[in-house]
Amino acid sequence: LIEKAIKAVEQMPIIKRASIKTTKTALLFDEFGISADPKSSYTTSLDGVFKIPDVLFYIQERTELTRSTILEILKGSGRLGDMLINPQLFLDNAVVAIKDVLYELMIDGIKYEKIGTKEYEMRLFEDYEIHINDLTFNVSKQDKTIYSNLIPLDSNIEYDFAKECESRDDIEFYFKLPFWFKIKTPIGNYNPDWALIKKNENTVYFVAETKSAGQELKISEKRKIKCGQAHYKEFDDVKYRQVATVSELD
Repeated sequence: LIEKAIKAVEQMPIIKRASIKTTKTALLFDEFGISADPKSSYTTSLDGVFKIPDVLFYIQERTELTRSTILEILKGSGRLGDMLINPQLFLDNAVVAIKDVLYELMIDGIKYEKIGTKEYEMRLFEDYEIHINDLTFNVSKQDKTIYSNLIPLDSNIEYDFAKECESRDDIEFYFKLPFWFKIKTPIGNYNPDWALIKKNENTVYFVAETKSAGQELKISEKRKIKCGQAHYKEFDDVKYRQVATVSELD
């Protein structure tokens, strides 16, 4: 932890002095209303001595690390001098860098254990409103999903995924997972996109993040997916995959 955190703080962006930006603008009044005409703009750097808060307490409150560990990280980073330039920006950036390392370590070592059985009643999938829009999928083969008429979706990729599930003969059953179906992770709850069953297989596929190759996942999403993979390792008859199309499951 300390070694990785030192490197993370060391590689933080350059700490810049606090500054005030001043813009002079002329307001023009006419029969059409009010408009602005910028005349000049300049930035003034705030020089001087800034009050430095209790550094160790500030970071400890936000990371739950010991004061000695925090001190070792800050000293090892070689960035303590930056605190004199802009104390608040330095502390906020240091907290982000250290927590980023903490999350990575937690997720790399995460392990889920089965502690019993839990079933979701069908009515829980039915008792919520559907808001219809251009991406709402009209179900034609109602025996293949829990939805009787419509599936609420968020993107064209999801729409194509639902269409592929319905049209393929080897997909026996599928449904879009509702918002309340979540996997608990150290960095917040995670909601997979789909669940489906293929014919002649005793396997349930949970699909995470149906996004196209051109759509980058956020770091937090990647971490939650990693937790999801660890979660479903406990189940022999469940596979957890990140795909954009059903054919990628073949």
